[in-house]
Amino acid sequence: MNIKLEIEYDGTNYHGWQKQKNSLTVQEVLEEAIGEITGEEIKLIGAGRTDAGVHARGQVANFHTNTRIPVERLPCAINSQLPPDIVIKNAEIVPEDFHARYSAKSKVYTYNIYNSMYLSPFYRMYSYFYPYQLHIPSMKQAAECFVGEHDFSAFMSSQSSVKNTVRNVKRLEIYKEKDLITVEIEANGFLYNMVRIIAGTLLMVGIGKIKPNEIPDIIRSKDRKRAGPTLPANGLFLEKVIYD
Repeated sequence: MNIKLEIEYDGTNYHGWQKQKNSLTVQEVLEEAIGEITGEEIKLIGAGRTDAGVHARGQVANFHTNTRIPVERLPCAINSQLPPDIVIKNAEIVPEDFHARYSAKSKVYTYNIYNSMYLSPFYRMYSYFYPYQLHIPSMKQAAECFVGEHDFSAFMSSQSSVKNTVRNVKRLEIYKEKDLITVEIEANGFLYNMVRIIAGTLLMVGIGKIKPNEIPDIIRSKDRKRAGPTLPANGLFLEKVIYD
């Protein structure tokens, strides 16, 4: 069977999703837990390789198994072997050709900015704290400029070696509820640190260091130095992976 999992995790204690030799990762912990339940060596395929410290409310992964455990019982069984900061929310049988990464049509990420004089202890691990005033209408105006198919080289960290830097941003919205500002972005794919750099650029718009009408020119320039800073990983969440 090919099993699709929906996973939620707090990325604080992990060096990202992808398995690595000398660092604890979400993939490694999940593979070991599933292996304990199925008695098999598991190779888990994730929809997105979240970085160290990044969280997920809707990560998706799949694996092949010969287990006789009913699929509806798998989440509880696997969760019994997992630490409390990783949870399987759902499991289902999918077609053999389903691939968590390559079958995805788009992904949705959010970035949280806590905008208040004092940081709430409940958001200290899950947002970027910014204690100065931000102009939300300007940030919303700038957000509209990112929508569409563009070369997002200016919003990619230099460590990336990817060759195709064109991505299609389907929507970019900004919400404010009390002191929490949420940047929500859906795209067909993301470059390395793209969401965190876009959030940093919108922050610069909010404080007036970048004007909203400068965004199209920054995109066209492909110049990383003209965009905003890369905000910390702890404010970033993989919210959802969208399939047909």
